[in-house]
Amino acid sequence: MSRDAGRLWSVLVKSQDIFLLLKLASLAHRDAAANRTGHAVAPAGWRDWLADEDSDRDLLRALHDSGAASEADASKAYGVRALADSTGISKTQVGLALQRCYDVGLAKPDRLTGVPRANNKALLEFVVYGLRYVFPAKPGEVTRGIATGLGAPVLEGKLMTAGELVPVWPDPHGSTKGVAVEPLYKTVTGAVRRDSRLYALLALTDAIRLGQPRERNLAAELLAQMLRDER
Repeated sequence: MSRDAGRLWSVLVKSQDIFLLLKLASLAHRDAAANRTGHAVAPAGWRDWLADEDSDRDLLRALHDSGAASEADASKAYGVRALADSTGISKTQVGLALQRCYDVGLAKPDRLTGVPRANNKALLEFVVYGLRYVFPAKPGEVTRGIATGLGAPVLEGKLMTAGELVPVWPDPHGSTKGVAVEPLYKTVTGAVRRDSRLYALLALTDAIRLGQPRERNLAAELLAQMLRDER
């Protein structure tokens, strides 16, 4: 994708749209995992921030709800209000984002339930081939924050050199000192505290936005695997 095409896509799609699509993908995986096992489980060592009682309570509630809720209750997680609560995007902007994604084929209603579903194939293609042109990321100053890209737990120990500063989303509760990178949307750091899968998806997306070819290829492979697992 050329930079001119990237500017055109930035008119059609906003950065919060990609954030919302990744949240929808995470919800789909949560539902699938709950159907298989009766509950969803957060992986060990997935945080890069100082844990607190509120975030732990929110996570435990989300994991419990994924196993205990009825199908009707589970569908509520895809409503505009619930998506706004879980992402920090306003209800108005959630509605507009969904409509934009429907219009360009990045999302579609579920044929059985009507809830919004990310078109994972189209989403992956857009993230891998277009995102760094449409929503480029530039490293900033050294700061404290939540590790993303190659510094995040999902990519820990892969392709990094000793002593290299990792990219971070600036956040006073983050555990890592690194180079500041603006997240796709201003509420990302709050949303990932409640959703380990979303954290991994966003970190891989940043690795594609930020990385060199080898790093982008690795992140793309892992992102493709995670998005296949959503189904």
